[in-house]
Amino acid sequence: MTGTLLKIEGLTKAYPGVVANDTVSFAIAEGEVHALLGENGAGKSTLVKMIYGLVKPDSGTMTLRGAPYTPSEPRAARAAGVAMVFQHFSLFEALNVAENIALGMENPPKMRDLAARITAVSHDYGLPLDPHRLVGDLSAGERQRVEIIRCLLQSPRLLIMDEPTSVLTPQEVDILFQTLNKLRAEGVSILYISHKLEEIRTLCDSATILRLGKNVGTCVPRETSARDMAEMMVGSALHVPERAHGDTGEVLLEVSGLTNAAPSEFGTALKDISFTVRAGEVLGIGGVAGNGQDELLAALSGETRGAAETVKLKGEAVGRLGPDARRIKGLLCAPEERLGHAAAPDMSLTENALLTGARREGLVSGGFLKWGAARRFAEKVIEAFDVRTPGPDNAARSLSGGNLQKFVIGREVLQRPEILVVNQPTWGVDASAAAAIRQALLDLAAKGAAVICISQDLDELMEISDRFGALNEGRLTPLRPAQGLTVEDIGLMMGGAQDMEVAHV
Repeated sequence: MTGTLLKIEGLTKAYPGVVANDTVSFAIAEGEVHALLGENGAGKSTLVKMIYGLVKPDSGTMTLRGAPYTPSEPRAARAAGVAMVFQHFSLFEALNVAENIALGMENPPKMRDLAARITAVSHDYGLPLDPHRLVGDLSAGERQRVEIIRCLLQSPRLLIMDEPTSVLTPQEVDILFQTLNKLRAEGVSILYISHKLEEIRTLCDSATILRLGKNVGTCVPRETSARDMAEMMVGSALHVPERAHGDTGEVLLEVSGLTNAAPSEFGTALKDISFTVRAGEVLGIGGVAGNGQDELLAALSGETRGAAETVKLKGEAVGRLGPDARRIKGLLCAPEERLGHAAAPDMSLTENALLTGARREGLVSGGFLKWGAARRFAEKVIEAFDVRTPGPDNAARSLSGGNLQKFVIGREVLQRPEILVVNQPTWGVDASAAAAIRQALLDLAAKGAAVICISQDLDELMEISDRFGALNEGRLTPLRPAQGLTVEDIGLMMGGAQDMEVAHV
């Protein structure tokens, strides 16, 4: 590392009811991987949006390579050498890789020349891509490669990465880190946002910690434990989830021969899935993104339906019932896509609480909506799950991703489900919130509920699961007790090994 690339001094940005960034100051050196840490709602997203020209600061200054830096829009940031890979991909599934990358360029070259550049750059950085493949056919890891290569074609001096490993397998994370280390060696600076603190310790040279919009400290990640960093973020001791060991009860959910066609050209068909979940049990389901996780949740929630006998709740065949009917009977779900699927973006938190809680929370009477009760239910969720928002009247889209995730999970947990199915329950949430959500799932099981946790976070699954299975191309491996599983076992299961010895539990 040599001189300072980007210097931020006193950067402030306020919105109605909240100060997102409060006189934040720090610097990023050339060739440095600099972590930006903080709880959900700490101000990380607002800060990087100001750096990338998406948001204009209220006060403060930025200096890039010693010159004033005031990007009015992302185009100006890119022209100055600043690129950003967002947490949520902005790709068109029906277009190929080259066409998607061309859409993000100011003056794209001829498609043949662009395809050649994509091939060359992707191989140079260890992220091989076929420029002619449809994005809809790519895995989550390959889609992220498209976003990264799009940035690298701009020859950036500062690369901002927001939760870049949230949908990657451990093998894909290793490849990404090799690429980032190569960029660092070439003098590129990287501003890295992640809630995976062991990754921060492995990759990053230094870290700035935000809390409630303020810079509360810095550290050298390699010399700081993940627990210490988490406690710097939250300003208090970190809670470790605790399991109440008890016997499981009756079978609450039975799935038999569940087979559904792919919902779209780019979806995944479910193939002969069978399993049971008992009262008091947490079933963990892992797998690489795009192997049928969303389709399985839709089949369990009632969004997609099949033969009545394929799904049974406490012995009752419900395979033909829709989501509302299954909710009334005690089967609740929280899907992965929080903004647009789990929550309506432009509706308030009160309205979103009403959407799934109307029947179980008694928020409707004689055909009339009970707005006072709905608001109180939303407030209960906000308080119980520490959702950082000015109040229940705020729109869902105004919350940070992690805080909306806490609201979505809390809304379902507080309805006292008999069976709860969650997909990626701690995606994009900080260490403290992740621990709280996992504890809520364990507490729910301890009270006699059956919990199915679908996740790509293997540490999470091993922490809370009683049994584990993996989805691969729409098939579920035989379930195994989670205790005693090795990384090699899990890797084989995620790869679709169907012939492993199975304990009959």
